[in-house]
Amino acid sequence: MTKTAERRPEPETAVPPVAAPLRAGSPRRRRLADQARAYAFLLGGLVCFALFSWYPAIRAVVIAFQEYTPGSKPEWAGTANFSRVLHDPEFSAAWRNTLTFTLLALLIGFAIPFLLALVLNELRHAKAFFRVVVYLPVMIPPVVSALLWKWFYDPGAGLANEVLRLLHLPTSHWSNGTDTALVSLVIVATWANMGGTVLVYLAALQSIPGELYEAAELDGANLLQRVRHITVPQTRFVILMLMLLQIIATMQVFTEPFVITGGGPESATVSVLYLIYKYAFLYDDFGGACALSVMLLVLLGAFSAVYLRLTRSHEGDL
Repeated sequence: MTKTAERRPEPETAVPPVAAPLRAGSPRRRRLADQARAYAFLLGGLVCFALFSWYPAIRAVVIAFQEYTPGSKPEWAGTANFSRVLHDPEFSAAWRNTLTFTLLALLIGFAIPFLLALVLNELRHAKAFFRVVVYLPVMIPPVVSALLWKWFYDPGAGLANEVLRLLHLPTSHWSNGTDTALVSLVIVATWANMGGTVLVYLAALQSIPGELYEAAELDGANLLQRVRHITVPQTRFVILMLMLLQIIATMQVFTEPFVITGGGPESATVSVLYLIYKYAFLYDDFGGACALSVMLLVLLGAFSAVYLRLTRSHEGDL
């Protein structure tokens, strides 16, 4: 008998893998859906910025070179608006007052929030209460706050002079005096806006490791030495950024001069933004208002670029 020949199995042909279809609950589909939602929210923000921020800014630059009156066809005017604004007697006064206000705000309104944050950080009891007290002025509408301080500064029946009379001290003209008006507005702006700055400083202070202070105390460092060698270096980035934001904000001061002093007395508190308001809504000169706005925009943009460049290079040297 012959043996039956064994049948060899045929070689299997390689079948290319087929990508499985995305299922409704697959991780890839969920990632794509999350990205689509994120881009949708981002698109909404971009549209809002384009309509209410970027377009008005670009439109203001265009109007700065036009003779523009609402309801009439604008005509090209070249640099006539800039020339007219530069020859305005209030132009130099507005810039001088704005720069002085910014400098005083840095001297008064920049140190006080940092000191308050240091005090709040050291408290052991009633922390929440004092934080609310410090932040409370921020929750008051700016116009209401300005009206409150306008009554407070009243030379006749104002609370400030009443307190001085009770203490048998000489009274002051406060916001009605040419020498004291600008300082009075700086005090108002500092009181009204320091709450948010204090909370930012407080958050930065609480992020500093406690071991650094313990080691400094063991080495015999006093409070001033701990603040100088630990607190300030550890919060340096926050300090620099808040300084830039405060300079930009104080260069655009408007509410306090508009509500409390009306730019007076004798143009002692006319700011650049208040002068822009006067050109647009009192003089019906939108071209001049936009020209002044462009000047302020260029100045703040150039200052911000130089400031960030210097601070970044200084950070690299450390």
